[in-house]
Amino acid sequence: MQRKTGFSTKAIDEANQINPRSIIPPIYQTAIFPYPTDEAPLVHGHPLRYSREDNPTVLALENVIKALETDDEKADSYAFSSGMAGISSLFFSKLKPGSTLLLSSEVYSLTLSLANNLAKYGVKVNVVRGNQLIDSVTSDTTMVFAEVMSNPTLNVIDVPALAEKCTRFNAFLALDNTFTTPVNFKPLESGARASINSATKFLAGHNDVSAGTVVGLDISDVWNWRRMLGGILDPHAAYLVHRGVKTLKVRVEAEQASALKIARELEDDKRISKVLYPGLPSHPTHDAAKRILRGYGAVLSFEINGGEREALSFMRELKLIKVAPSLGGTESLVMHPASAFGGSMSKEELKMAGISESLVRLSVGLEDAEDLLWDIQQALDKVVKP
Repeated sequence: MQRKTGFSTKAIDEANQINPRSIIPPIYQTAIFPYPTDEAPLVHGHPLRYSREDNPTVLALENVIKALETDDEKADSYAFSSGMAGISSLFFSKLKPGSTLLLSSEVYSLTLSLANNLAKYGVKVNVVRGNQLIDSVTSDTTMVFAEVMSNPTLNVIDVPALAEKCTRFNAFLALDNTFTTPVNFKPLESGARASINSATKFLAGHNDVSAGTVVGLDISDVWNWRRMLGGILDPHAAYLVHRGVKTLKVRVEAEQASALKIARELEDDKRISKVLYPGLPSHPTHDAAKRILRGYGAVLSFEINGGEREALSFMRELKLIKVAPSLGGTESLVMHPASAFGGSMSKEELKMAGISESLVRLSVGLEDAEDLLWDIQQALDKVVKP
């Protein structure tokens, strides 16, 4: 009987199965491969011919991500040049004119934009609040798409209940697992059919590469859409993502410990009107998070007393924390969701997603929590009166 290895062991060792003679999987920096012989191994059921289709370095990463997401050998795993490239290929592979896509209003703004554009081509799009998703699944639903933990309000979906409803009505459930990562949650283990990650964020973890991953069951046609759209991950980028994934568990556990500490401190600060972090009992989805997650993640949001002016002034006064639109890296980053998402979301959509003008999102990195708290406090001192 083969011994079952742990998360970090899989993250490090799984890629070596392709080329056991190399401790570090090499970068296959090539566009083409010799025409295969009959004995040549297949990649995703196809001969290795062209790096727009497949590449050994990319395959090594895909095998690692699959091992971290699921033990189901029937699952497929694909790496993309971005999370949106992965979502696009998945949508195109599952939806056609007459299909019905049900998604949460709290999904990433560009995912919402993509869905709205699909409506132009005959796909029926139904957008509801996250807490209405389960009741909105019907026999007409083709696909359900949601984020396990929403951005930026950090609402956690009751995945087992949603998956049960989707199974009952034969709807394909795809979940964006970016904020939770396989460290804290594995969607396929709870009944989802596909798990998507913007690997740019926590998986790569160093703010130096753009990438996405899709792991799922019954998604073999995603390979064909990736080939047609040209969204496969570059081999050098795949190397960088895999290097980051090796330390994923260590980073996430350290970052979310700091995030919980900061969230607790801010909840007691009278200059902060609201703190959104699923690890706090005050969060509206704390019970669901406690029930299904292994950890609460490294992102929190908070509303500063005042409005947009105070929120933006607060960010300008930060010394250590950087103002930038991403998350999940070693550096702590802060952003103003209402401004960042305002270009692709209407005021009504922002309100529906729970995004106020005073809301600030903080992605906690690997700096010492005490230093981050000092930075937040000194910025608040300059902007908001107790």
